[in-house]
Amino acid sequence: MSAENQSTVIEFILLGFSDNPNIQPWLFQVFLLVYVITLAINILLIVAVRTDNHLHNPMYLFLTNLSFLDICYTSIIVPKMLLNIVLSAKTISYTGCVLQIYFYLFMGETECILLAFMAFDRYVAICNPLRYNVIMNTVSCTRLIGLSWMAGGSIASFDIYLVCQLKFCGHITINHFFCEAPSLLQLSCGDKFVDNTITLVGGSILLLIPLCLILFSYIQIFLIILKLPSGQYKAFSTCTSHLIVVTIYYGTSIFMYMRPRNSDTGVTDKIVVTDKMVSVFYTIVTPMLNPLFYSLRNKDVKKAIGQLGRCTIVLR
Repeated sequence: MSAENQSTVIEFILLGFSDNPNIQPWLFQVFLLVYVITLAINILLIVAVRTDNHLHNPMYLFLTNLSFLDICYTSIIVPKMLLNIVLSAKTISYTGCVLQIYFYLFMGETECILLAFMAFDRYVAICNPLRYNVIMNTVSCTRLIGLSWMAGGSIASFDIYLVCQLKFCGHITINHFFCEAPSLLQLSCGDKFVDNTITLVGGSILLLIPLCLILFSYIQIFLIILKLPSGQYKAFSTCTSHLIVVTIYYGTSIFMYMRPRNSDTGVTDKIVVTDKMVSVFYTIVTPMLNPLFYSLRNKDVKKAIGQLGRCTIVLR
C-alpha cells in the first residue's frame, strides 16, 4: 500500500494475543467466561437496584451508572476480540476501528470522571453526614452523572478527531487484540504532535485530575475513620476494596497512556506483550471487579438480590 494518508486504509489486521492455534481455544474460553460473568453481575446489580425502592438514592444511582458503563465498555472490545480468536482472518475495517476507539474512549473517560464523583459522594457521606442529603441529593447526583457523560463524550470526540488525522503510510498491522489508541498511534508516520497531544489530553485531564480528587477524598475519609470509636474495620475494609479497584484501573491506564514512548516504529516483543496484559486489566478485568468490590459486598444490595431471586422463583 503506497498511499499517503489514512483515507486509503480499508482495514487493519489485529494480531491478537497469539498465533499459536493450541492456545486459541483456551483464550476463547477464558475471555468468554469473564465476559459472561461481567454481563451477568452488572445486569443483576442494575435490575436489583431498580426493582428495590429502598435503593433509589444517589449512591446506588452512581453504582448502576457504573455498571451500565462497564457493560458498554467491555462489550465494545470483547465480542470482536472473541470473533477474531476463532476466525483465520483477524481484520477490522478502518471505520470499525475508528468507532471502536471512539466508544471505548467515550466510556473509559466517562468512567474516570464518574469514579471521581463517586469518591466525592463517599467523602460527603462519611465526613459531612449531616449535610449529605443537601449536598448529594438526587438532583445534584443526576447532574454529576450527566456531566460525566457530557465531558467523556466531548473529550472523546476531540481525541477521535486527532486520531482521524493520522497518516499510516501503508502500516495496517496492529499488534494488539483491539483498536487501542496507543497501538494505532504506533503505526502512524510523520509528525508526532498528534501522539503527544492525545497523551497530554487523555493523561493529564482524564487520569491525573480525577485520581487526585479520588486520593484526596479517601485520605480525608481515612482520617475521619481513625477518629471513630468503633466500626473502623468495616469502614477500612470498604474503602480499601474501593482503592484496590481504583489502583488497578488508574494504575494500568496511566502506564499505558502516560509513559514515554519511543518515536521509532520498532517495538520489542516484550513491550507489546506487556501492553496487551496491561490493557486486559482495565478493559476486561476491572469491569468484572467493579460490581464485586463496589456493590455486591453491600448488605442492602445482597438483600435486594435475594428478594429478586425469590420473586423469580415465585413467578416460575
